[in-house]
Amino acid sequence: MAMQLGSGGGVKSDINVTPLVDVMLVLLIIMMIVAPLIQQGANVALPKARNTAEKPEVSGQTVLAITSDRRLWLNAIQVPAGSLASRLAALQDKSGDTVVIIKADENVQYSAVMDAMDELRAAGIEDIGLITDPRAAADEKEGE
Repeated sequence: MAMQLGSGGGVKSDINVTPLVDVMLVLLIIMMIVAPLIQQGANVALPKARNTAEKPEVSGQTVLAITSDRRLWLNAIQVPAGSLASRLAALQDKSGDTVVIIKADENVQYSAVMDAMDELRAAGIEDIGLITDPRAAADEKEGE
């Protein structure tokens, strides 16, 4: 509380929001730094491609991650082999989402990706996307 100067001479009872704003800004900055560092699901080294396009990340999308040892992760939850179709059917009932994004490790066998795509199509999902990392200009010159 502060004393008013001038007429009145009483106690000023206004709320001082400056400390609250300072604390909230510090918390906001901490969250902005920490949020990108938090990764959900499997750790996958994505393959690099030249013809990538930036797509917005949508929190409600269905992501199927395939690790280099052929383990499957559906929306950050590990899925036992052979039960992918039943898990997808349960997800489709909840969200009605028919697009599945595949994040496959660059060292995974091609047959593992094709097996996963076959299970997706058997579950009635036709819209499938693949995630890659953009290839940098320096990487292109080294590869030539």
